[in-house]
Amino acid sequence: MKFTKTGARSSNYATKVNLLVEALPWIKHTTGKTVLIKYGGSAMENPELMAQVMTDIVLLKIIGMKPIIVHGGGKDISAAFEKSGMPVEFKDGLRVTPDDAMELVRMVLVGSVNRRLVDAINVHGHLAVGVSGGDGCTIRATQLDPELGRVGEVTNIDPTYLEHLINDDYIPIVASVAAGDDGKPFNINADIAAGHLAAALHAHKIIFLSDVDGLYKDFSDKDTLISSLTSEEARELVESGTLSSGMIPKIEACLAALDAGIPAAHIINGTMPHALLLELLTDHGVGTMMKPSTPDETYQAQPLDALASRLDANVNVELG
Repeated sequence: MKFTKTGARSSNYATKVNLLVEALPWIKHTTGKTVLIKYGGSAMENPELMAQVMTDIVLLKIIGMKPIIVHGGGKDISAAFEKSGMPVEFKDGLRVTPDDAMELVRMVLVGSVNRRLVDAINVHGHLAVGVSGGDGCTIRATQLDPELGRVGEVTNIDPTYLEHLINDDYIPIVASVAAGDDGKPFNINADIAAGHLAAALHAHKIIFLSDVDGLYKDFSDKDTLISSLTSEEARELVESGTLSSGMIPKIEACLAALDAGIPAAHIINGTMPHALLLELLTDHGVGTMMKPSTPDETYQAQPLDALASRLDANVNVELG
């Protein structure tokens, strides 16, 4: 038999209730929304952290969000190359992938990384389905540059297969491998693949899990973390030359998604515990949110389900 001190019990209950009350409008705002999450980098390296991120995504699914995960696996691929005696080379930030290495890339992304993510979600139930971008010819590509080998440039997205999975209440986990127009697979940059898929799926937002807290006006000054900005302001920062080189591809991927009509793009630190929940379900958020300077009034996001469409989900505080 256990007893709890009344004061401690009241304090704990009040804290928990306050958190739930704060989250309620954001849950209403999130429910029924199609959200694409690009997952990679350091957030994938720690198994415990990976399991925590996948658990958070399950929670978001349970409260009604429609998540899709797109992932790469750069460090796993590099390790596989080194183990096989293949050189690890990059050109303009893209991995050189010779023809004879493409099968190894696919094996790592689809057979190893994708499987781990699926398993981490499916410990909670029969929720996740692992696919490659080549399945159902979801992502088609052609060769980007002969010097890069089997690195592809996206030529077409057919979201039909993923839409069936989403409508059947599964969480699709997509490895960044494309079906080649020449009948062979291509390695695709995961950020680029995520942007194209989010646009084709008419997502309500796209979230990039990064290794930093978000976008800083001056990375050396941690007090300059930007909670929200417009696409025009983001372009001005890129052109200013003040951003770190590692952040520019993320910004450009966000801008490409916004240009395609997606209403919001987020950059958050995927190594921060529960960063997704803090960004989506709290008043202040933890990362950087980008919105188009001029919203595309013609953009038709995925329709909400019956419950979400009946909720008064007006939110007066910007998500940042």
